[in-house]
Amino acid sequence: MVNLPTQITLSRLLGIPIIFYCLSQPSLSFQWAGLIFFLIVAATDWLDGYLARKLDQVTDLGKFLDPLVDKLLIFAPLLVLVERGTIPAWAVFLILGREIAIAGWRVTPNLSGEQVSGANQLGKIKTALQIIAITALIAPINADNWLIFSQILFSLAVFVTLFSGLIYVWNPLLSKETNS
Repeated sequence: MVNLPTQITLSRLLGIPIIFYCLSQPSLSFQWAGLIFFLIVAATDWLDGYLARKLDQVTDLGKFLDPLVDKLLIFAPLLVLVERGTIPAWAVFLILGREIAIAGWRVTPNLSGEQVSGANQLGKIKTALQIIAITALIAPINADNWLIFSQILFSLAVFVTLFSGLIYVWNPLLSKETNS
C-alpha cells in the first residue's frame, strides 16, 4: 500500500500534463489555469515532504519519486517557454545537464564507497528559485518590465542551479581529500 506522502507525489505527477496542456494553449484563460495548476502542484511538493517527515513515512519509493516528479514539474513549463521563444534552449539544457549529473551522482557511491547524501540547503534554494522564476515567466502578464524581471529571475535560477550542482559535487570530494 502506498502511503499518503507518496500518493501526494503521484498526484503531482498527474498534474504535470494538465500544466503542460494549459500552458501550450494560446488562450489567456488557459494560461492563467496553467499558472494556478503549477502553483498548486509546486505547493504539494512541500506538503508531501512535510507529511513524510511528520508522519515518519519516509520511504525508498518516495525518495526516488519525489525528485523525479520535481524535475518533470520544472521541465514541463520550461519546454513550453522554449517553444514560445521566451527563454533560450541552451539555458534549459544547462539545467537539464545539472539535474541529470546530480541524479547520477546521488545513486553512485562516492570515493569512499558510501552513498552520497540527498539534497542540501542550496539545492532546496535552487528548486524554490526555479519555481519562482517559472511562475514569473508563465504568468500571462503583458508588460515589458515584467518580461525583463522574469528573465532576470530565470538567469539567476540558472546560475544558482549550476552553482549548487558544483557545490554538491565539490564538497564530498573536498571532505575526502582532507580525511585522506
